[in-house]
Amino acid sequence: MSTPPSVRSVKIGADERGGWTTDRPPREGDAPPRPVDVSARCRVLAPSDRLRYSPGSLLLIVSPDAAEAGRFAERVVEERGAVLSLAKVRTLLAGRVAEEELEMRARELLDAAVVKRLGERQTIVLTLEGLDAAERERYVRLAHGSKRPRHLILLEVPRDLVADEQRATLNELRKALDSGEIGQEGFQTALRLGGGATGELKRIVFQPPPRED
Repeated sequence: MSTPPSVRSVKIGADERGGWTTDRPPREGDAPPRPVDVSARCRVLAPSDRLRYSPGSLLLIVSPDAAEAGRFAERVVEERGAVLSLAKVRTLLAGRVAEEELEMRARELLDAAVVKRLGERQTIVLTLEGLDAAERERYVRLAHGSKRPRHLILLEVPRDLVADEQRATLNELRKALDSGEIGQEGFQTALRLGGGATGELKRIVFQPPPRED
């Protein structure tokens, strides 16, 4: 009778037990949940002297020049109390909080104001600082979660006011807007304003559509 081969034992260290390797497929529940799809069919608007959006909408105004976006909103938005910005919140907090905490506190208060107004189905006009897509996404997702309409205005400024590091991002945003692909970000309408069209726009209102008699 032949002798059975001896079985060689392999000792596994405590720090190796249960270790995950790329050879093992992830188990159900390992992967993080996918973000909610906020994409929408986007209608590209033509410049006009008057724009009307549904009450309770979120309107984001973005521009390479944040100060110009703020002045534009103050000039054309009929519902003044709906206009929010980091600059406004910083002004309110100046002297009340430590300088090193100002930016963090301003963002916290702005986000809280947006959440509150969305919950109360109130209109929000938010002027953003810069062209960061992640900044837009944060507020679009909040509005989407509250089932509120989302709109975008890209405010153009003279070329000398656009920083060199912004040019590529600005060009990409223009192309996405003009083609309607900005709807992938969740916007239902989008408008690009520049040159004489900016001055021709006199009023932005948030009213229901006119009744058809």
